[in-house]
Amino acid sequence: MNSIVIGAGGWGTAISVMLHKTGTPVTLWHFEAETKAEMETRHTNSKYLPGVLLPEGISVTNDLAETAGKDLVVIAVPSFALRKTVQNLKPYIDPHAIVVSATKGLEQQSHKRMSVILGEELSNPIVVLSGPSHAEEVGRCIPTTVVAAGQPQHTEKVQDAMMNDVFRIYSSTDVAGVEYGGALKNAIALAAGICDGFGLGDNTKAALMSRGIVEMTRLGVALGAKAETFSGLSGMGDLIVTCTSMHSRNRRAGILIGQGVPAEQAIAQVGTVEGYHTAAAAYQLAKKASVEMPIVEQMHKVLFQQGSVPEAVKALMGRPKKLEHEPRL
Repeated sequence: MNSIVIGAGGWGTAISVMLHKTGTPVTLWHFEAETKAEMETRHTNSKYLPGVLLPEGISVTNDLAETAGKDLVVIAVPSFALRKTVQNLKPYIDPHAIVVSATKGLEQQSHKRMSVILGEELSNPIVVLSGPSHAEEVGRCIPTTVVAAGQPQHTEKVQDAMMNDVFRIYSSTDVAGVEYGGALKNAIALAAGICDGFGLGDNTKAALMSRGIVEMTRLGVALGAKAETFSGLSGMGDLIVTCTSMHSRNRRAGILIGQGVPAEQAIAQVGTVEGYHTAAAAYQLAKKASVEMPIVEQMHKVLFQQGSVPEAVKALMGRPKKLEHEPRL
């Protein structure tokens, strides 16, 4: 199975390393000529994945036409760039190729999941790859486990192409749950970073994560996902790593906001922070679905309505008495 990874950011570069390690021929595409040249000559990607030496067997290109003839096409670009990238890619993708979405997030205006966008633009089989997987660790071959969601005959092929002794892939048929878990946890991780930056404690962050997964599950189920998916790798697993690691741009941006840096300035300083846009999307989706998400609501106030962290904490801690576990209908 020949493969191509579209996007040589940290995650796309790390995925290409895993494909090569499994023995799958892989081409890595990136639009920046300078990054392409560095990867070809020095076998490094110092801008997006510093400290990782790329295997010489990885082919590098900035020509989307090289997608032609590939059996596996992995899309690893930021969520805001996915639709345009796929539109540019569409003329070259073979009809039989499996397209893997390795992008976590929701489209900014429509709030659509990445696989929905791919389905609108392509007729290919689609698989979603998600889970606790910082590129900085995957690229260094530190053991990592993720989940591939889609039709079983397609997820099995992704497992065959990518799974090795340091990269384990489980399969799932709950595409919506895997995608909502991977997207929504970014907003909670941004909140966790704010807790850290503001100087709140471990107790506070544990409560935030625990109740955050409840909110993620509540919204996900309302939008067609399965509740149990959120207790797995793409839900709780991804939430834990994103809330606790300094590899997480969401957490790093949150720390700056908690320290008093204006949200837009913090985002600009850190770079792509999916949780910033996801917080807005989750807020709108929750309103539309009549789902209660108090943490997301307070995050929306802090990020977009000049709300303060102390006010948000007071509002959350002062809510009416509740049962921890909601009755099952």
